[in-house]
Amino acid sequence: MKHLLLLLAFIGMMTGCKTPQTTVSASVETMEERNLDTLEVTSPFYDPAETTDAMPEDNLPLAPYNASATRENDLLHVKLDLRFDWEKEQVLGKATLKLKPYFYPASSVTLDAKGFDIQKVTFEGSNQPLKYTYENDQLVIQLGRLFNRNEQYSLYIEYVAQPAETGGSAAITSNQGLFFINPRGEETDKPRQIWSQGETEWNSRWFPVIDKPNERCTQEMYLTVEDQFKTLSNGLLVSSKKNADGTRTDYWKMDQPHAPYLFMIAVGDFAVVKDTWNGIPLEYYVEPKFKDHAKRIFAYTPELLSFFSKKTGLKYPWPKFSQIVVRDYVSGAMENTTAVIYGEFLQQTTRDLIDNRTNEKIVAHEMFHHWFGDYVTTESWANLTLNEGFANYSEYLWLEHKYGADEADYHLLEEWNGYFGSAQSDVHPLIHYRYADKEDMFDAHSYNKGGSVLHMLRNYIGDEAFWLALGNYLKEHAYKPVEVHDLRLAFEEVTGQDLNWFFDQWYFDKGHPMLNVSFDYDENTKTAVVNVEQIQDPAKMRPVFDLPIALDIYLGAGKPERHNIRLNERAQMFTFEVNERPKLMVFDAEHTLLGVVEDNKSEEELAFQYQNAPKLYDRYEAIQLLAYTETDVAKAVFKAALKDKFWGIRLSAIELAEIDGEADLAILRQMAESDSHSSVRATAFLKLSELQDAGGVPFAKRAIAKDSSYTVISSALEMLNALDKTAALEAAKGLENETNSDILGAIATMYAESEDLKFLPFFERNLETADGFGAIAFFSGYGKLATKGPATTGEQATAKLKAIAVNMGQSPWRRVAATRTLFEMKMHYGEKSQTARDAEKTTLDNLVTAIEKMLEDIKSAETEPQIKALYEQFSQ
Repeated sequence: MKHLLLLLAFIGMMTGCKTPQTTVSASVETMEERNLDTLEVTSPFYDPAETTDAMPEDNLPLAPYNASATRENDLLHVKLDLRFDWEKEQVLGKATLKLKPYFYPASSVTLDAKGFDIQKVTFEGSNQPLKYTYENDQLVIQLGRLFNRNEQYSLYIEYVAQPAETGGSAAITSNQGLFFINPRGEETDKPRQIWSQGETEWNSRWFPVIDKPNERCTQEMYLTVEDQFKTLSNGLLVSSKKNADGTRTDYWKMDQPHAPYLFMIAVGDFAVVKDTWNGIPLEYYVEPKFKDHAKRIFAYTPELLSFFSKKTGLKYPWPKFSQIVVRDYVSGAMENTTAVIYGEFLQQTTRDLIDNRTNEKIVAHEMFHHWFGDYVTTESWANLTLNEGFANYSEYLWLEHKYGADEADYHLLEEWNGYFGSAQSDVHPLIHYRYADKEDMFDAHSYNKGGSVLHMLRNYIGDEAFWLALGNYLKEHAYKPVEVHDLRLAFEEVTGQDLNWFFDQWYFDKGHPMLNVSFDYDENTKTAVVNVEQIQDPAKMRPVFDLPIALDIYLGAGKPERHNIRLNERAQMFTFEVNERPKLMVFDAEHTLLGVVEDNKSEEELAFQYQNAPKLYDRYEAIQLLAYTETDVAKAVFKAALKDKFWGIRLSAIELAEIDGEADLAILRQMAESDSHSSVRATAFLKLSELQDAGGVPFAKRAIAKDSSYTVISSALEMLNALDKTAALEAAKGLENETNSDILGAIATMYAESEDLKFLPFFERNLETADGFGAIAFFSGYGKLATKGPATTGEQATAKLKAIAVNMGQSPWRRVAATRTLFEMKMHYGEKSQTARDAEKTTLDNLVTAIEKMLEDIKSAETEPQIKALYEQFSQ
């Protein structure tokens, strides 16, 4: 599951530059915040690590524990025959389930079946009804006698399911399980679709099943749909039969067992682009207009399959790999076995995707789940990181392989910042048996921290041992549920080491180290001194971490002396005999530690670090800590950073450097026009705009006319608007037919500034198109321009914005952008009312009151906790 936190991490960045900025761990920028609902309990358990209050020994309640599901019956096979009532949004189902007692004899079986109308329950092939009870979304069937573990039985169930939402989470915004999109065709600009989302335990909203992650079974799926639609499910399409009533029945079969939450179906009008890899069929399902872009949308799929097969030592273990983009998806993506679903944000043109690593990272993430998550599956949601930590780390592995260490480490910085931001408000063990709700497990711990911990372990034991152990782990636990001890034992078997110390602190304890590091040199004894203090709050986190650390000592510009030290006390001093004062000492020289380190280097040391230390983090830290410093030392570093080999360093250098004089401007103009990376070109234009550089206008005009990247064009347009509004408006006319959200946002800003109501039709034409970060500028421009017209114009605009904001089928970007714009309009009308009189004042006050009511309705409708928290800020 590549969850929505990928998108939500940026929602709070409502203003500022286009490219998100990462910070060094010494000064962590909050990239993600999670505001979880408060859990009220009547008798809290006693945890000495979290409180100093004494508790009477005779009043110690048992700590909450979310155990793996008890397996009373073993589900072996599921066969479904499904039809769909689009008008009523119902599933008309016939289910045949083959089971046997797991170990102990059983005379009944309990199935999850949420919101069903049960019409018939028998043994397969029998007309004799079985006794059953159905309450609390569970179907308890009496088998009529005691079955032992060597006896199989097959149940036949007819039912009608009407999937309905009862909640959601940050990662999966609805638990409806199965979704009818535009079922009655009322939205002319939206296709009709049906698709499922089973994780965590929501597939039981559309078929009866033992809906637990430690269950596994094979499946057959008969889907009867209108002949115009394509279908997709797990496994292979065995047959497709046209029926006399204009429908078609597709028969899908999955012969390898997998967890019920990984079952999927999708129905709709899709173009299907076919490919192959090593004899395995690949399929790319997209909306027809994106057919020519399908292979770029699902970037590098064949190469990724080869890469992961080689690294794991296990060839992709499933019969096909299909990928589909659907509308109004309630998550980022989902790793359904052999049939991955993605949200529509992935569906872009080849030009939109220039220098965009998002698609390939998400494809990598969901694909790697087919080893870690689908082939070997967490036995409980408390162990979720055994699925998500690996999938998260696959993104690093792919970037390292495809683009090199700098690209991968830049990604790792973003992952760290996501976790550190989350940890400011919530820390819990990575293996978290005390969760309040299983949906809470889909957070920056299971994902970001989980991936980062694997990276540390890989660095500690070495590549060969890491991959050999993972290969053994996969083979040993094929088609089985696992817990974290299985992973530890796999690493211990290969390395011969006891790794409990590592797993205890990183998996079973909470938090991360926070270190204060100081360096010194004793001239008399010729000794370099390193003092390290662990300063994390022991009331919130583990007080002392056991940390193997690499320390590099540079005496000159050559290769450093490497010293391996071990932190295992709250405060420690390390000494090293060296003949002269070091030019630099680098703590955690491999930069793999998930921790916050403050080491207070001098400007000279940072400059030396930039020039000589080999890792991306060394250069990145140097320019971050030298930012806005006007010394000659800092200027020399930034001059070099503008020509750095890695685009992320060049981009940061543009943002942070003090640009001084014509020579610096000339360098910036050249970067805007010809840097190899579009994000750097775009950032250079934004910087030139900020500097009001008239000399950059010809460069901006050329970029608007010729650059291949929409991001660059939009930034150049913004610059041109700042310096030559007439030329910018003329250029905007030529771009009005573009659908790229960055372009639309830039044009919207200009048209809003013009205050000319003749541009309102531009906004209304594109109101359903703008999405992503560009939607913020687009919607804001629409609101600003609407407030310049009569009250009726404002009323019409607010109604359209509210309709978007309350529709949970809209993307988070669009919902937030629409709500934020309503808030801006409320503020505008409120300020204007203060100087208005009589009828005009009454009209404005009525508008303010109406918008306030809209904002309350939007907050009530919103299901995403992070967005709700953001809306509270709008009210302050």
